[in-house]
Amino acid sequence: MEINLLLRLVIAHLLTDFVLQPKSWVTDREQKKGKSFKLYIHVIITTIVAYLFSGLYDNVVIPLVIFSTHLLIDYIKSKANKDKFRYFIADQLAHLLVIITLWLSIENIWVSIPPFANELFSNTRFWVVSAGYLFVSWPLGIIIGKATQKWRDQISREKEKLALENKNEEVTEENQTATLPEIIKTTEEQELGLASAGKWIGICERILILTFVLMAQYTAIGFLMTAKSILRFSEKEANTQLKTEYVLVGTLVSFASSAMIGVLINLILK
Repeated sequence: MEINLLLRLVIAHLLTDFVLQPKSWVTDREQKKGKSFKLYIHVIITTIVAYLFSGLYDNVVIPLVIFSTHLLIDYIKSKANKDKFRYFIADQLAHLLVIITLWLSIENIWVSIPPFANELFSNTRFWVVSAGYLFVSWPLGIIIGKATQKWRDQISREKEKLALENKNEEVTEENQTATLPEIIKTTEEQELGLASAGKWIGICERILILTFVLMAQYTAIGFLMTAKSILRFSEKEANTQLKTEYVLVGTLVSFASSAMIGVLINLILK
């Protein structure tokens, strides 16, 4: 497949949507919606850059499609909640889908898609590796979370105990009048936030570990473990020993499990 055109169109989109579009233009579009003059300036610049990067100056379909679809997608995006990350992802995926569809049509590659799909779906390596990445992301995280639940509960109890001991030492009137349920609720909310962050950190690190093992880059695993240890031990907080031991156990289990899955995948593929 010829992908030069696709790469040029993608680069043009990234350049105009992130580099050549000031924040003030985005704010103006969000405030004025379809009446924003900056919206139309941005779409015109996007169309010109995509047309120039395409190199197909006798093809009028490219500027027409880019202008109409980009204007429609950005207008719909301006109507959505600007603070929602999923709207941003949906906006970028829509632009990318238009670019890919335009590329497939110009290069007339539609006929190559069924054979490529058949070859991909019949490829054992693809399914084995996909299953490995899927397992180390969410299922393995749930398994590790359940296995370490008792230690996480112990840390929560220690936090509640520490909050009760320090309640009378707080200087603000709000904390002096806080009740036990309020203190426990605050502690639980803090734990929930940390647990959510820990979940995504765990997913990223397990994906990296699996990738390093599949690529036989075992030295990189050591650098990753060292970096996480430095960040963790630099924290200044209560119950340091409990939290450090909990994070150390979770990290070692996460790393070891991901590494073993990577080794198993390599054995299956061989």
